[in-house]
Amino acid sequence: MLNKIIEIAKEAGEIVQEGFGKTINIEFKTNESNLVTQVDKASEKRIIDFVKKEFPTHGILAEESGETKNSSEYLWVVDPLDGTTNFAHGFPIFSVSIGVQKKGLTIAGVVYDVMQDIVYSAESGGGAYSNGNKIKVNSNDLLQRALLVTGFPYNIAENPENAFERFTALTKASRGMRRLGSAAIDFCYVANGVFDGFWEIYLHPWDICAGKLILEEAGGIVTGFGGESIDIFSNKILASNNRIHNQLMEVINKF
Repeated sequence: MLNKIIEIAKEAGEIVQEGFGKTINIEFKTNESNLVTQVDKASEKRIIDFVKKEFPTHGILAEESGETKNSSEYLWVVDPLDGTTNFAHGFPIFSVSIGVQKKGLTIAGVVYDVMQDIVYSAESGGGAYSNGNKIKVNSNDLLQRALLVTGFPYNIAENPENAFERFTALTKASRGMRRLGSAAIDFCYVANGVFDGFWEIYLHPWDICAGKLILEEAGGIVTGFGGESIDIFSNKILASNNRIHNQLMEVINKF
């Protein structure tokens, strides 16, 4: 199944890449920051058509079209373009993210970093890979030496969950902070040892599903802010190389 997921992720990525830098129609979902384009929709349609053809009994939960319910124990969780704002502004960091669950547990995940042509992939119990090469988290165990990454929700102007205070505190406590604009890529960069930790609030299942598995298979950890186990429907995500996790929690839970 993993090879099939990689195949369709790359096909969808071709649609995204072909649309990059061209005139696009932008629509707004909840506010001026929450965008969708015809490229999101075309990418999603390609993935859904593929799943219906190759795995016609499987369920689908996709960002733009919602959930196709059936009695299958399998569910494809799809983000056809994670980083739409980046894409719309010509900033070349965005991805296609596809996770597959069986009975509520993620068994396979693929994140395709479109512009760098990197496929991050994992199967449950099989390790994590970047273009076929095994990857793992880094070994840093000090928060002050860490490079962190985060993202903000669409209602950031309301400062939900003390987002600005947490951002400021962790920026001061770490070596540096980045915001890339694609949660799926954030997970994968922690998995590949680029970043030491990642946190965000109000993500959606399609933002989390594939990236969470890839990071965990690379030796990392993904929990809630208090260290509790989470699923893809959780709204507070804390991910790390497992070595600085407690230090991250200590700062985050001051607020």
